[in-house]
Amino acid sequence: MNVNSAASSALNLINSSQHRAENVAQEIASASIKNDEVGGSEVKADDLFKPIISLKEAELEAKAGAKILQTERESIGAILDIKA
Repeated sequence: MNVNSAASSALNLINSSQHRAENVAQEIASASIKNDEVGGSEVKADDLFKPIISLKEAELEAKAGAKILQTERESIGAILDIKA
């Protein structure tokens, strides 16, 4: 596997997870309008279930991307140690 492609894939994964988290956070924030505000409605647990799950998925994707970068760094370090 090409090292650059691993880093690129990891960065793309982190970037897409950040965008996903931003979008879902906006969805959660807009669903949380208080009842007494003009145009407000009661927020049901079902309205927040899917966005919260998506937020957790974005978190896990970002952690996976970070782990890929960490593993790549460790692999490069091991290769350099072998060559030294």
